Amino acid sequence: GVEKLKSFQVIDSEHFINKSLTSGKGVLAEGAQGSMLDIDFGSYPFVTSSNTICAGACTGLGVAPRKIGEVFGIFKAYCTRVGSGPFPTELFDKDGQQMRDLGREYGSVTGRPRRCGWIDLVALRYAIMLNGVTKLVMMKSDVLDTFETIKVCVAYNINGQETEDLPFDITGNIEPVFV
Repeated sequence: GVEKLKSFQVIDSEHFINKSLTSGKGVLAEGAQGSMLDIDFGSYPFVTSSNTICAGACTGLGVAPRKIGEVFGIFKAYCTRVGSGPFPTELFDKDGQQMRDLGREYGSVTGRPRRCGWIDLVALRYAIMLNGVTKLVMMKSDVLDTFETIKVCVAYNINGQETEDLPFDITGNIEPVFV
């Protein structure tokens, strides 16, 4: 294994990527983790240690923001969360368990069950805004095929006030507004 790794050429990746872009080649960058885990714009302190939004590709790859073309926002037809942190649409009933089982929502390394809930359009709109999404791709819609009713969170009710914008602090008393 070590000898194989030694056989690879070490390059200045930022130059390689920028030269590729300048010469008209396509470059595809894939991020990990969801936007709500972003160190700057996520649900702090329940975040990761880095930028998970599209702008992280600029700093991570050494690419200027104006060189980014299409931004695909890939999302599930329902929401999941690993570990602790706010999750306004989380389900604690048989529907949540059914989503988890049908969607195989268990950690790939630990096997730990993910928290599942109905799709949250408030959080999705926020992620679209932060990332400058140009195209949306929904996955795992088949997981919801067997549900008699599918709920969609379109707003939050916070202390009697309805909002469609994600509040700065989502750890408080938030009631999802479903349709």
